[in-house]
Amino acid sequence: METTRDVIIPTDPLKRVIGQHEAIDLASIAASQHRHLLLVGPPGTGKSMIAQALALHLPHPSEEIRIVDNPENPERPLVQVLPSEEIYREAEERESAEGELIDPKTAPVNVAERLGYKCMTCGTYSSPKERFCPKCAKPKSSQISQSTNNPFGDLLGGIMEVTMGQISANERVTTTRKRYGKEEVVVYELAGEMIEILDQKALEKKREMEKMGPSKTIVPLERTPFVLATGASVTEILGDVRHDPYGAHPQLGTPPFERVVPGSIHEAHQGVLFIDELPHLGHLQRYILTAMQERRFPITGRNPQSAGASVRVDNVPCNFIFVGACNILDLEYVLSPLRSRIIGSGYEVLVDVAMPDNDINQAKLAQFIAQEIIMDGRIPQADGSAVKAIIEEAKRRAFVLDRRERALTLRLRELGGLIRTAGDLAVRRKAEIITEKHIEMALRRSKTIEEQVKEKYGTYQRGVASDMTGAQKQSSPYHYWNTDFYDDKTGYE
Repeated sequence: METTRDVIIPTDPLKRVIGQHEAIDLASIAASQHRHLLLVGPPGTGKSMIAQALALHLPHPSEEIRIVDNPENPERPLVQVLPSEEIYREAEERESAEGELIDPKTAPVNVAERLGYKCMTCGTYSSPKERFCPKCAKPKSSQISQSTNNPFGDLLGGIMEVTMGQISANERVTTTRKRYGKEEVVVYELAGEMIEILDQKALEKKREMEKMGPSKTIVPLERTPFVLATGASVTEILGDVRHDPYGAHPQLGTPPFERVVPGSIHEAHQGVLFIDELPHLGHLQRYILTAMQERRFPITGRNPQSAGASVRVDNVPCNFIFVGACNILDLEYVLSPLRSRIIGSGYEVLVDVAMPDNDINQAKLAQFIAQEIIMDGRIPQADGSAVKAIIEEAKRRAFVLDRRERALTLRLRELGGLIRTAGDLAVRRKAEIITEKHIEMALRRSKTIEEQVKEKYGTYQRGVASDMTGAQKQSSPYHYWNTDFYDDKTGYE
């Protein structure tokens, strides 16, 4: 290869994950067999990438979830799960119920006046949002004229503006017209700056659709099958019902079904729910376990002081593939019942931190470099010398960090940072390609803080001591050299 531009990147997302052979194999099985996964290992080894690639191997969602108004008990809305065939059929019916859009100037004069497009005084056409004609400054309709001449306008101006201002220009006008020798009912409706014409067939379709109960789509058919819920709160994970200061007031309030908000577990229906740093969820892991077992979870108001606390929606589907991730040190904080559920219906995988140093794996590392450059989008391609330098650094890190000889590190997040640093240096120097020289410069600039402190002060303790004031040295109880139990205070010397 001359540059990383010559490297072929696989189209299969799972094959873009480098080195994790067992995890990739099990993720492929999980996608086809609907199994759960627990990925355990240090940060930067590809756990998130495996979860995203798994989601892309799933079939497209085939169901849409709606919340339907329950007129008999509004605070107990109903759930409606519609298959994709019915969604497409509804879309076709909705299109057939839509009328033809025309320019207001081509509409009958009386219709344009009643809808608020045409001034009845000078005949100028303007937006229906304007109550007064921009040319002659007179009211555009007789109803607005009556409201402006009202002797009680100073008292009722606000009310008259609402009731007779924007709505005085009717939102729809019903009339008749002759078409193909037959007279038919036709409706002209406001449609922004245009007018929508609904003929008799479209009106019938619209009436049929209006007969359907009001509903709200909370999980649409066209959605991403991957939901990231890392660090989410209880309401974000489990859903909630928004507060309404007007409660269930029929005129002012918002109906309970419209205030229902889905959680991540519901949005991941027929997809993947991924939670990194799983132990940080604490007791919320139990809710995840319940959702995995039942594949349904209710949505209810979480704030007892909110008007949504009395609203509850039962049996909301949440049939997802769960992918959790954590570090080895935090494994003990994953709930035993949750782990049991994963093992009983899935796999636990300890991800690799290094892979053998051979030609095939070096080629995969070159693929990783090419992928990082493309994903970044702001750095140039790398030549063969740069790739070789990165491979040598991967060998060194495998030995230093994990004591693995003749191996290449799989802690690829830090390695990706090295590539971007080298790319930034190349851009800064207006180089068209990343070379070995840029990698060497990046290695000097990408040292950790601990390495920089040790290089500058000799020891970490001396670095801390140099950063403390005299008062802190006398009073700080957090450093052993400030206690009476130790006499060694060379850290300050």
